[in-house]
Amino acid sequence: MKSITIKGSERESVGKKATKALRDAGQVPCVLYGGDKPVHFSAEEKAFKNLVYTPNAHTVVIEAGKSSYNAILQDIQVHPVSDKILHIDFFQLNDKKEIMMEVPVKVTGTSPGVLGGGVLRLNQRKLKVKALPANLPDFVTADISELEMGNKLYVTKLATNNFKLMHPDNTVVAQVRISRAAMKAAQEAAKAAKGAPAKGKKK
Repeated sequence: MKSITIKGSERESVGKKATKALRDAGQVPCVLYGGDKPVHFSAEEKAFKNLVYTPNAHTVVIEAGKSSYNAILQDIQVHPVSDKILHIDFFQLNDKKEIMMEVPVKVTGTSPGVLGGGVLRLNQRKLKVKALPANLPDFVTADISELEMGNKLYVTKLATNNFKLMHPDNTVVAQVRISRAAMKAAQEAAKAAKGAPAKGKKK
């Protein structure tokens, strides 16, 4: 999985006044969990642009002071009106311990059902995976090459390589629905066939 580096500064004061002062200065207060003790640090808000405002999944290298940590974004608080980042929680990675995180679904292939007039619906845009940090995928591939009209692609049909999908077997990832135009054409064809004279009978 691709990684993004966040350069920040460790902070000792974690009270409300100190936190407000950081935000007023364009800094985002953050906490890194998962290690021996929580690490409090801050970084410029623009440093998180490629991590937060993207559909892609990334691991993070946090450089705070003289220390460096490998982590993933765990939780983020955003202002309800301005969308300004208020706080971010990270979780430190351990190379020998599996981690769970959501990664995007990437659709590949051409569906016969779509070519026949159906409409592709992506039910799951992200899926939760579990893997060692080194095996975390950038995305999960959903091959729709065999999806006919009305068919569904279940999570059990997805290829996994050194990672597990943390979803029930009946989870639908994608499906091809009959479009209104195709449905109307089918109804008109059925009406036409119903009104046609039977074979061997004269009008």
